[in-house]
Amino acid sequence: MEASTLSSRADAQCQTYSNIVWEVLKDLWHPQDNPKGIVNLGVAENTLMHAELQDFVRRNTSIHQHAFTYGDGNFGSKRLRRAVAQFLNERLRPVLPLEAEHIVVTNGVSHAIEHCSWALCNKGDGILLGRPYYKSFIADISLRPEVEVITVSFGGLDPLGTDCVKRYEEAVLSARQRGVVVRGLILCNPHNPSGRCYPEETIKELMKLCQRHRIHFISDEIYALSTWENKEETWDSPPVPFISTLAVPTDGLIDPERVHVLWGMSKDFGANGLRVGYLISQHNRNLHTALQSVALYSYVSSISDHLAAAILENVDWVDRYIESNRQKLSESFSFAVRFLRQQGISYTPGAYAAFFLWVDLGRAYCERHPESSTSRDLNTKISRRLIEEKVFIANGTIFGSEKEGLFRVVFSHPIGYLEEGLKRMMKAINNHACVQ
Repeated sequence: MEASTLSSRADAQCQTYSNIVWEVLKDLWHPQDNPKGIVNLGVAENTLMHAELQDFVRRNTSIHQHAFTYGDGNFGSKRLRRAVAQFLNERLRPVLPLEAEHIVVTNGVSHAIEHCSWALCNKGDGILLGRPYYKSFIADISLRPEVEVITVSFGGLDPLGTDCVKRYEEAVLSARQRGVVVRGLILCNPHNPSGRCYPEETIKELMKLCQRHRIHFISDEIYALSTWENKEETWDSPPVPFISTLAVPTDGLIDPERVHVLWGMSKDFGANGLRVGYLISQHNRNLHTALQSVALYSYVSSISDHLAAAILENVDWVDRYIESNRQKLSESFSFAVRFLRQQGISYTPGAYAAFFLWVDLGRAYCERHPESSTSRDLNTKISRRLIEEKVFIANGTIFGSEKEGLFRVVFSHPIGYLEEGLKRMMKAINNHACVQ
């Protein structure tokens, strides 16, 4: 066999890299254009408001010649950063009002995460990540910055409750015994994949933990505006409201230069393809200075920059958009839950934010095919069955699920599309026992 001409790190990726998402996206189902394609209920995309967004873009695509230059530099245009500051000041209610200088614009939040890992950690240091987690945190944190992701297990504890803090602290001390310095802790709030929000008290206790161990607190708030009414479940008390880390006073909790918040256009505005994210650090000028050296690689297209600013500046349109989006998310969630109940499929209750249902397909499969109850690697085999039936649903194993059999169903699609995918899911579950 001919020797590889690649670097050892690139060669390692050739040997180990596998991501079915890119194959799915090449063959998406369409009832007329591609009826034999794959229904995608696995990628965190919100397609509910695409018609409204398309109409807005059509009416706001007057691009100035300045857009064909390097613009205002690699942190994003002054116009966009001002627009983001004003927009988030109104909706996240930060303790200290945001200013343009607090914000670095990136081509998606993934690059903002990678920037944090690169700038806040040395090679071989660690960042804490609670289970279950957004799967791409792993690569964003570790692949190029060469930082270790230290996953935290909670057993029977609520991963978003205050009791979880002791598990994070245990992970810090365990890493230290291995010679790994923990430099950061990252949250996704609202949480992916549980669809819940962190209580303010948990945020405060985690800040205290970070202060005790000189750790940076990083809050990914990409679903901040995607909270909605869960009409399908009864509540003993109202759901925990979303509160941004920016709205939590740091006095007596943590040095403010250790607090960083991420947000973007992909989820709340259903615009994954726009590729616009924001890294917000209000008190750490050294971080901004350091990122000037690498921000060239996360430069946002001037076209995307222009469109993002136009969206955020149009307050009346945005207010209507967000409200309509929340209503549609609630409706799609209700449809998905009713479908699951009719089919006898259990799911983790309590979601009211983001796009996800945490569904127990392993239990459902084994109930229908008892001979598979002792099957090894059941999740992988179910994933294969799903793809055979031309539906993609994300395997919970890659999200660090502590329980076997869980899958993440993305419901943020029009009812017709969602129904097609769920019917194919049931066909995969009902037919053909897994090979043991």
